[in-house]
Amino acid sequence: MDRVSFNEGWQYRLKVNPFDELSGEVAPYVDVAVPHDALISRERDPHGDPANAYFPSGTYEYRKVFSVPDDYDGDPTVLEFEGVYRDAEIFINGDYAGHRPYGYSLFTIDAGEFLRPGEQNTIRVECRNGQDSRWYTGAGIYRDVWLHTAGAVHIPPHGIRASSTDIDDRGAIVDVAVQVVNAARRRRTVEVHVRVLDYTGAEVASGIAPCTVRPADRSLSRHRLYVQSPELWSAESPFLYTVETRLVCGGDELDRADAAFGIRRLQVDPVNGLRVNGQPVKLRGACIHHDNGILGAATIPEAEERRIRLLKDAGFNAVRSAHNPISVALLEACDRLGMYVIDETFDMWNAPKTNLDYSLAFPEWWERDVESMVLKDFNHPSVIMYSIGNEVTETGSAAGGIAGRNLAEKVRSLDPTRFVTNAVNGLLAVMDDAKAIAAQRGAEADEATGINTLMAGPLEIMNEISASPLVTERTAESFGVLDVAGMNYVDSRYELDRELFPNRVIVGTETFPTNIDRTWALVQRNPHVIGDFTWTGFDYLGEVGLGRTQYLAEGEDAAGAPFPWIAGWCGDLDLIGNRRPASFYREIVFGLRSEPYIAVRRPAPDGRVASGGPWAWSDAISSWTWAVEEGAPLEVEVYSDASEVELALDGEVIGVMPAGPVHRFRAVFEVPWQPGTLTATAIRGGRRAHETRIVTAIGTPRLQIEVDGEERADAHLFARIELRDGAGTLCTADEREVVVDIDGDAELVAFGSGNPAPIGSYQSARNRTFDATALAVVRRRGGGTISIRVSAEGCEPGEIAVNAPA
Repeated sequence: MDRVSFNEGWQYRLKVNPFDELSGEVAPYVDVAVPHDALISRERDPHGDPANAYFPSGTYEYRKVFSVPDDYDGDPTVLEFEGVYRDAEIFINGDYAGHRPYGYSLFTIDAGEFLRPGEQNTIRVECRNGQDSRWYTGAGIYRDVWLHTAGAVHIPPHGIRASSTDIDDRGAIVDVAVQVVNAARRRRTVEVHVRVLDYTGAEVASGIAPCTVRPADRSLSRHRLYVQSPELWSAESPFLYTVETRLVCGGDELDRADAAFGIRRLQVDPVNGLRVNGQPVKLRGACIHHDNGILGAATIPEAEERRIRLLKDAGFNAVRSAHNPISVALLEACDRLGMYVIDETFDMWNAPKTNLDYSLAFPEWWERDVESMVLKDFNHPSVIMYSIGNEVTETGSAAGGIAGRNLAEKVRSLDPTRFVTNAVNGLLAVMDDAKAIAAQRGAEADEATGINTLMAGPLEIMNEISASPLVTERTAESFGVLDVAGMNYVDSRYELDRELFPNRVIVGTETFPTNIDRTWALVQRNPHVIGDFTWTGFDYLGEVGLGRTQYLAEGEDAAGAPFPWIAGWCGDLDLIGNRRPASFYREIVFGLRSEPYIAVRRPAPDGRVASGGPWAWSDAISSWTWAVEEGAPLEVEVYSDASEVELALDGEVIGVMPAGPVHRFRAVFEVPWQPGTLTATAIRGGRRAHETRIVTAIGTPRLQIEVDGEERADAHLFARIELRDGAGTLCTADEREVVVDIDGDAELVAFGSGNPAPIGSYQSARNRTFDATALAVVRRRGGGTISIRVSAEGCEPGEIAVNAPA
């Protein structure tokens, strides 16, 4: 089928009751281009739901008017929606055309019967959000829309599946399955031509086979092709091939389609762990939500690629989609850049977690939503595992065993080439019993206690419960239906299960960032534990303040994060992609960084003590620029894998302290602040080795801009804005309100910082820096030169020009 973008020309508004509209209360439509998040621009409610970042609930209407040619004769026409949040209802020319409850599933609508040739046609989409998620969902048509058209005999959307088997050094068998649809009234026989092309476009294998299709039916044409000396896909070498397919009848080409794929071999067992192309791999994993920070939920391909690139640069080689199917754009980025993926289905099955969540639709829709995810993922070599759920409450019951088996077998029937896991939380699987145990130990665990509250309690209690015979017995069936046992915050079972279940392979599907040194040591010394996925790799909207540090007076209890908090604040990278200290610590633990890293804790208010849960890193940044009096004591953290680290200020040694694995890769010094240069030196075997320096910023800051993005006429550009002194040092103690102005054929899409509690909107051209940085996202609307100018009171303005082909 021919595929064209259907993203332009949309309008949207908050849904209006038709009776109110008749009385004159007309809400105007606003022009938008999709992907579009209808929620991110709405005013937040200080009394709203902190799980959804204080954004309100709502129902939204989208519409688009488009023309249909006079000679349209009813040939197949399909609209493909990659994601609409949520409970999408599609109307074409006023007629109901389809519905999809799940907000994360790709789905199609057969539009042909509703179209009116020679007229202006209208498509309308209704969708909604509210009381249906534990995190920020966004709303609206937040992923791409495509229009597919074809003749009577054609290849449907996602009608090509390519997989590789029997791989060795000399060659690989590539199995290609092509769906052929016949919408005509008589039987048709066509030749199916298949070619495999390498990344240079050279043909490396081909085949032709006839395929006969009955009227109003479809057939599957299979091809078994041999590729000599294949380039194998892995995270380190992400080689991609293309399978090109044509349908030919009587010498005429009826349709063509192609799909990218990779050739790679996956193996997993408890002795060798995970192997990719025969090589052992430990998954250095990051859990990620679907939002793109200040862009909200809108799936912008350039933003998805930037996110994966930044995560890979920070040392990760794998991501887990938490807790819903990942976008096509992000999968394509993982394929190109080399990132392993666990794609996840649902956050709940039959039992709800929030009032109006997907559990209401699960019994009727789960099979179709699993089919949608596998259909989307099949050709992507980055996907190595499917997860059938996250912390599903039924996993400790017989009913959960039945549901899990049904889900796992459904996935296997659709794709036997990948592994099946489930992110099981042992504590949640026995929640009622756990509350009783916690109560016996004096913990506050009444009926209102949530899972995050329990898990934020003493870690040894949680680990003890997770390793108990009760959890062993209750979860045995749920783990037994899987290829890989996914465990959320259950590292106490890693070595225990090596003895109890010698055939069990484990992956830490979700772990505390503060425990990475301990969990990674378990991963390294246990072959049956294949990786660790931290919560989280990239900061996200909603679940506000999950990882925040609070400053409490004596006797004061911790509280939830109030408005204007917007983010979880537990990512290794913040909302705009800045690496936080935890990211550099993790890189050292992974063995990927030799240089020490210096992080300085923000000064605590007088009489208050810093307090944070297991998702909270220390409230520190890598800066020696502080608005404090000289001599004020500051706590300095130095991360290093060396046995010792030395800290010096302006060449004067402050002290030498042990670090390395035995001391959790960390040394903490108290240093009286004075401006200058702070230097940390790794000492290995008694000899000075690598060193790192941070210096104090001096003078009035200057605005600097650096742009990241493709030179393409319709690209999104990411302009990083920083306050730096004349020597290039970030002025972290001198935050400013910055104004962004765009000249040329472009628009400002979002502007904000990594601040987890910002004031104002990401749609404003005026915002404050946070730790001296901010990010502006600019969308081109055509070619030529655009200029991005930034200004702030008391600073010399900055400007950068960006060119693109006309």
